[in-house]
Amino acid sequence: MVQFSLWLALVGAGTLISFTPGAGAIFTMSNSLNSGFRRSIWGILGQQVALVIHIVIVALGVGVLVSNSPVIFNVIRYAGAAYLVYLGIRQFLHKPDLDKEEVADKKNESALSMFQRGIWVNLLNPKAIVFFLAFMPQFIRPDQPLLQQYAVLTATVIIIDIMVMWFFFAFAARSFQRFTHDQKGQKVLNRVFGCLFVLVGILLAVIH
Repeated sequence: MVQFSLWLALVGAGTLISFTPGAGAIFTMSNSLNSGFRRSIWGILGQQVALVIHIVIVALGVGVLVSNSPVIFNVIRYAGAAYLVYLGIRQFLHKPDLDKEEVADKKNESALSMFQRGIWVNLLNPKAIVFFLAFMPQFIRPDQPLLQQYAVLTATVIIIDIMVMWFFFAFAARSFQRFTHDQKGQKVLNRVFGCLFVLVGILLAVIH
């Protein structure tokens, strides 16, 4: 098992990481605005699936291959960047939904749809794999059972990320809801979040 002092350090580091704004935070705030605070949890859960996949990849050593292969890394990096830019452009160009039926349809986006989008937002981010390559060894003791340690690390990181994404970023988005009641306000929010998605995508592509 993980030592309690080591686990506390993991909690502190995981909390700071989750509070760092990124594509996941922007995606969560956008879902909260479009589909409501409660339903935004589905996108957050999708992000956690991608996080688990990243951890498994690193744990199996594939992360070393990705981080050391410029071709593989760049293919995944540019795919992730392109997907975020696509989301941003779609959000930016989205017309305000003032028709009650259209608003209802938007708020009734299926849980599966939000879940799948959450997976792709986090999965197409190879820097997460590289990050976990540097992050995870700090909290793993090679002389202890590895499976238990990875299980504790994964559960801790997921719980922290869900709490931060839902109770901070998704909740914070509620303060913007007053802008959604008129066409001008919706247009401003669509353009703001659209630009944020595009900006994160560009940064993902150009920053090494």
